[in-house]
Amino acid sequence: MSYDYQLAVIGGGSGGLTVAAGAASFGASVALIERKSELGGDCLHYGCMPSKALIQAASEVHQARQLSKMTEEELDHHFSSSMERVEEALADVQAHDSKDRFVKLGIDLYESEASFVDPHTLKVGEKTITAKRIVIATGSSPAIPPIDGLQEISYLTNENIFSLKERPKSLVVIGGGVIGIELSQAMARLGVDVTVIEGGERILAKEDGEISRLSQQILAQDLHILTSSQVDRVEEVDDHIVVHYSKDGSVGQIEADQLLVSTGRKANIEKLSLDSAGVKVDNGAVAVDASLRTSQRHIYAVGDCNGSMPFTHVAGMEGKVVVSNAVFGLSRKVSYEKVPWVVYTLPEVYHLGLTEEEASQQYGDSLMVFKTKLEDNDRFMAERSKEGIVKVMTTSSGKIVGAHAIGQGAGEWMQEVGTVQALNKKFQSISNIIHPYPARNNVVSQTADLYWREKLFDSRINKLLRWYVANIR
Repeated sequence: MSYDYQLAVIGGGSGGLTVAAGAASFGASVALIERKSELGGDCLHYGCMPSKALIQAASEVHQARQLSKMTEEELDHHFSSSMERVEEALADVQAHDSKDRFVKLGIDLYESEASFVDPHTLKVGEKTITAKRIVIATGSSPAIPPIDGLQEISYLTNENIFSLKERPKSLVVIGGGVIGIELSQAMARLGVDVTVIEGGERILAKEDGEISRLSQQILAQDLHILTSSQVDRVEEVDDHIVVHYSKDGSVGQIEADQLLVSTGRKANIEKLSLDSAGVKVDNGAVAVDASLRTSQRHIYAVGDCNGSMPFTHVAGMEGKVVVSNAVFGLSRKVSYEKVPWVVYTLPEVYHLGLTEEEASQQYGDSLMVFKTKLEDNDRFMAERSKEGIVKVMTTSSGKIVGAHAIGQGAGEWMQEVGTVQALNKKFQSISNIIHPYPARNNVVSQTADLYWREKLFDSRINKLLRWYVANIR
């Protein structure tokens, strides 16, 4: 059977663009299907990029507010200018994912919704195309919880919050995950009175417990945080949103100008007609194996739509694996053990591998935990940014199984640990690297030195060495 394309990619986000560009670069005929008017996906338009632009602008406003008190009019001006900066940043980044770039690679672009007709056929708008292999990369969108009254009011998600032109005086955020917390702190630092309502015992529930609790303690300086709280219903009264909630058997209510719903993500697969292709779904996402194949071996899924890890860099990593498998017929498997992520609050939270709770269950007494407080490091003392900690877990031989930190710029200086792990080196090898003083990553080598103190200086070997120095040398 002849096909219109060797490869069809549904979705123009990070994962889809990686696959399309990679396949075309190796000579494959490629169709790229994107239902929205621009390429780049959720990260570019509603996630990573606008939120980071907003966080930077909010940080600058916060620093200025520390030096002098701002009037309400000044805060309104800074809020509007911050939102303009977000738009400018998106325009700059959009150029990197321009349609012309992909057209020049020989890729055929289709600006329409796609759905399966059969395992090799797609209906794209009014057209029908066939492909030998297909990659689903449709991303995710906000998951909206079934809260009484929510559908009757106007509320914000990460998809429309960046369109705000005027500063709300108050904001309630439902959900204490990464997106909710990043946006909450940014808004608070722009002069918005923010309350976060989280159903769990702590915010950032996927983080190491100690790191999460310290983060919550620091963020409480900017935000009102209600944990173990359930939103019962919402309503609009006199142009304000009233949120009714329950906590510890009692009930309460909060009135705010705006409501942000940030309670997780759902895979964008409802319009794909996956049944027509015989593609199985698991827990609301496209089911894939370790090679990112679906139940149909010629169909793959990458990024948020496969339910793995909802991060842009993960979608890109998966995209590279699929290029190898779909284009060259390999069976490379994807691994998430060495994938880090960062919560871009101030201070930042870095996460790699297992949390201490998870590592303790898996390794028991053989687990080694090394910690350094930022207040014990010269650079952080000098910058007066002493709130934070570095924590690295290893096996007795020094194999890194988890690394976590909270501190200014942690996403940058902690990646040294991630690099060492990715190269299959032991944690103690960082002690042999000369770090310029007083760079922030000195705190990482400072933590690595603890391995030798544990393994050597407090061991039987040390006693023998001390005897040798005292009696022979």
